[in-house]
Amino acid sequence: MKNSKIEWCDSSWNPITGCLHDCEYCYARKIANRFKGCIEDESAPITASLNGMQTGAVIELDAPMKRKTEGGEIITAPYPFGFQPTLHRYRLDDPKKWTKPRTIFVCSMADIFGDWVPDEWIEAVFAACEKASQHRYLFLTKNPKRLCELANKKKLPKNENFWFGSTVDTTKSRLYPGRLRDNTFISIEPLLEPLNVGIGSFGGARWIIIGAETGNREGKVIPKKEWIDNICEAADITHAAVFMKDSLLPIVGESNMRREFPWENITT
Repeated sequence: MKNSKIEWCDSSWNPITGCLHDCEYCYARKIANRFKGCIEDESAPITASLNGMQTGAVIELDAPMKRKTEGGEIITAPYPFGFQPTLHRYRLDDPKKWTKPRTIFVCSMADIFGDWVPDEWIEAVFAACEKASQHRYLFLTKNPKRLCELANKKKLPKNENFWFGSTVDTTKSRLYPGRLRDNTFISIEPLLEPLNVGIGSFGGARWIIIGAETGNREGKVIPKKEWIDNICEAADITHAAVFMKDSLLPIVGESNMRREFPWENITT
């Protein structure tokens, strides 16, 4: 767990890393592949068969692995197998080490609710969160149907400090089924096209995060102000809080930036 540069949380914590979605704008994949690699060691605590690292393989690590930098320094390998889905069991106790309450983005370098993630991994993360209940935990997915599946299995916690969100970037995205629980949010980042939302579009979501695509990808989309205004108008109808990321500053201007949190009664 570490301090985060993501504006809407204090820290990010990654007991699970890696993802099998194929989003062309994904920042996490670039980071993981940049720092991938590890020193081969037959005694390394890998508890899953890699089978040549074929697509779909998942990996469990009971202890951290090491990697060698270009300068020859031996350091902990943050992403030993790049963006291959990996459970880092040794990170599960990290939240307990933080006594001061924080808002934590869980698995910013993964989709914890991807279809390839075993239920056992998700349950282990939930259990770790419950052991450090002083924090607020934010979970975000591009696969909201998995949340429905977990709810049907009675495996989706109803803790007040757990918030579940769904990523939306185009009109084809599936919005989060907000009827499952109260603490829900939607992250519209990157905003790739006008969503033409209206009354009821966000269901019962209490928080709407909006951001533009960053980086220098060829074909990068810069959203228009009217796209953002339409989202805000729809959110205001249902009294959902709105949080605009810094990437929107050049588009809406400082005076129109909104930094609202649903668990607060004031705008920060």
